[in-house]
Amino acid sequence: MKIVGIDEAGKGPVIGPMCIGGVRIDKSKSNALKNLGVADSKKLSPKKRVHLASQIKKYADDYFVFEVSPGQIDELRKLMTMNEIMVLGFGNVIENLPGDEIYVDAADVKEERFGKRLLEGYLKNHPDSVAPTIVSKHGADDLFPVVSAASIVAKVRRDELIEELKKDIGVDFGSGYPSDPKTKQFLKDWYDEHGSLPDIVRHSWKTAQNIVEK
Repeated sequence: MKIVGIDEAGKGPVIGPMCIGGVRIDKSKSNALKNLGVADSKKLSPKKRVHLASQIKKYADDYFVFEVSPGQIDELRKLMTMNEIMVLGFGNVIENLPGDEIYVDAADVKEERFGKRLLEGYLKNHPDSVAPTIVSKHGADDLFPVVSAASIVAKVRRDELIEELKKDIGVDFGSGYPSDPKTKQFLKDWYDEHGSLPDIVRHSWKTAQNIVEK
């Protein structure tokens, strides 16, 4: 019996990609993840996350991270809502990490609706196969160790990509979240200097649009 956990990192930032992580493990081994001390990635220090991510990858049957660039997010938002983008992204991880039971951190105010949409997407792609059980919950990263593990793997990958972006443009822009003063100052300074925002920014975000409009 293979179980899969899926969670995202970077749904809300105005800078950088969104990473949707998946971890697959044999159900009999899921206690090993619990014993590692996995918890929701947001509650762990970056150093602890990096250490746990390498441990998780050793114990896991397999893992996968789907990366969605700022440009892809902007293009998709012209066609669909953020919730629909999340369904597509989580669905991509399910395609790459098939399992018997799939636990997801619901990216919709209605957790059941999110699970139902994922199941519909799976059945559309695999009409003749036995569908997995999909458990969609808010706070799944606190409830299920396999989702906590996916959350850590996703967050570590996004952190790596953010550090690479900072090196590429030669500026520390902070966390990339709209609430971060460092991020907001970076966007303002960059726009004042260049007259446009760089490709690492999600131009469809209100924070970015406000700077351009001003």
